[in-house]
Amino acid sequence: MRLHIRNGRVIDPANSIDTVQEVWIEGGRILAVGRGPERFAADRTIDARGLVVCPGLIDLGARLREPGQEHKGTIASETAAAAAGGITTVICPPDTDPVIDTPAVANLVQQRAQAAGHARVLTLGALTQRLEGAQLSEMGALKGAGCVGIGNALRPLGSTLVLRRAMEYAATHDLIVFLYADDSALSNGGCVHEGRVGSRLGLPGIPEAAETVAVARDLALVQQTGVRAHFCRLSSTQAVRLVARAQYDGLPVTADVSAHQLHLTEIDVGDFDSHCHVLPPLRTQRDRDGLRAGLVKGTLAAICSDHQPHEADAKLAPFAATAPGISALETLLPLSLRLVHEGVMSLPEIIDRLTHRPAQLLGLDLGTLAVGAAADLCLIDADQDWELKVEEMVSRGRNTPFVGWQFKGRAVMTIYGGRIVHELRTDQRRP
Repeated sequence: MRLHIRNGRVIDPANSIDTVQEVWIEGGRILAVGRGPERFAADRTIDARGLVVCPGLIDLGARLREPGQEHKGTIASETAAAAAGGITTVICPPDTDPVIDTPAVANLVQQRAQAAGHARVLTLGALTQRLEGAQLSEMGALKGAGCVGIGNALRPLGSTLVLRRAMEYAATHDLIVFLYADDSALSNGGCVHEGRVGSRLGLPGIPEAAETVAVARDLALVQQTGVRAHFCRLSSTQAVRLVARAQYDGLPVTADVSAHQLHLTEIDVGDFDSHCHVLPPLRTQRDRDGLRAGLVKGTLAAICSDHQPHEADAKLAPFAATAPGISALETLLPLSLRLVHEGVMSLPEIIDRLTHRPAQLLGLDLGTLAVGAAADLCLIDADQDWELKVEEMVSRGRNTPFVGWQFKGRAVMTIYGGRIVHELRTDQRRP
């Protein structure tokens, strides 16, 4: 479609734009920003008065459950949920079934995403074959199949030597390694933060050291091998400090944080609320504040959803036996905007962590409204008050602790590749 968006507050951190401007779209690309082309006949003119117009959000970690666990969600259902949350690009971890350790599986995921047409899906390849932590995968072939990085998801590696060899191999292909910082021996099957709440509830805990020991080890190997590394979903203040020091020393490392880690703490586990069973676990308020500080400083480059949809039964067992994870695509933007309303960060800074910075660390030509860029946009009503209701969720997974929360700000329209893939109904908009 030929689209003309007018009267909106255009925020494009990649080009240092924050002003009321007009945007023209044609052929799935940004045709112009500011001064429009002559004789442009729009198929639709969108009045964005009172709205923020920004690049589509980029989510660095969302499990789509297909192939292998379609009873939890499908690529079609979860990318539709992404579109409803203003997300136009999703990075899919390799722990599908079968694992993304061959070009065939990577191509399958991408083809089904293209067929659904709701959002762009980019894949991470497996670091080791079948994620078993022993034999290295064919990283060159995975890169050729479009994988933007490699990782071992939440699975432990057989030894530190395997990780070193994998980093060396990834460096030869200029692939970024996605690291989940966890020493499995120290985690030892725990399900909550090792602290007062876990002790009171009698639940096995995961100490902060399980994360910090792994971060320190991985940083030593990054220094040894020179590979580009990205730490996924950090949860502790000390881990953020270690990464900040490494960045100061010039190591090629980045990191992200889950949106829920910026708001919830171990206290929210309450009386065994299984919707707060996540990995890494919710930690202390000091850790939450440290994560926020790392985001403000820029040590944490991006906010991601860490979307993990589950069927209802997965959360109905005793806490330790429930499946960890939150259905989070639809709350990534509102939880991020909550930081703006709480005065933690400015709106352009938050949009930067959701668009430009994730694209930058992956080396993608996305997250920008530059002329010629892909027409991926999100129109946000930053002041709309609304409540998250189960029956209104688009994702098949309804496993979230945020049901009933009052939010301020949501995506009212999402444009992917020049097509409108999500638009709030009139009765859902502010009067």
